[in-house]
Amino acid sequence: MGSADGVAAWRRLVRMGRPRLTKANVLAALLATLLGVSIATQVQLTNARGLEDLSQSELVNVLDDVSLRASRLDQQVRELETTRDRLKNGTDDATEAIAQAQKRVDTLGILAGSLPAHGPGIQVMISDPERQVTGPVVIDLIQELRDAGAEVIDIGGVRVVASSFVETRDDAILVDGHQVQRPIQVKAIGDSKTLASAMTIPGGVVETMRQKGGTAVVTEVDDIRVTSIHHRTPLVHATPTEQPPG
Repeated sequence: MGSADGVAAWRRLVRMGRPRLTKANVLAALLATLLGVSIATQVQLTNARGLEDLSQSELVNVLDDVSLRASRLDQQVRELETTRDRLKNGTDDATEAIAQAQKRVDTLGILAGSLPAHGPGIQVMISDPERQVTGPVVIDLIQELRDAGAEVIDIGGVRVVASSFVETRDDAILVDGHQVQRPIQVKAIGDSKTLASAMTIPGGVVETMRQKGGTAVVTEVDDIRVTSIHHRTPLVHATPTEQPPG
């Protein structure tokens, strides 16, 4: 008996859990269906609607929107072009500044003797069998080359700079403490014709060497190479000062 009552109770619970087909449920389902159909139709009509179906006010709004978008795009284009030009000009200025700075560094390096150099110039070969060419004669030679516009000078493989000194020790010629081998080979970079003229003028190097029993042969060279480098001596006492304005 108890078992039969339990089965009946379960059946009543199942029937109560099933959705009831009432008028309210049917009406709600119908309204939901109609609403869905209406929304889908409106979307299709909106998508399929062309400009010919728009009213004048709607067309005006569309035109205004297009014009606004075009104006924004033009503004963006102008901004991008301005940025491009600024970057381009900035790059050119930076490149030019770097090139000028590098050119100045190279010039100072050549003048200071810290860089090898090449260019037109002359080569002088001095033969001195009687060893009458002494330090003062070499100093005069260097001075004449500088007066003639020599930009680079090499004496016997020693780079000559503003601080260079020449001395004679036991018939040996020393430039910056380095002994120069004989015959003495001199290289100078500058205007080859001007340098050659300075060496051969009356009272110049060629005549001086002849008077001392030697010879000096001057040869113009289109591209002479000076590979010797002056090793800078660290300064002990001198320090740079601030450049006065103007």
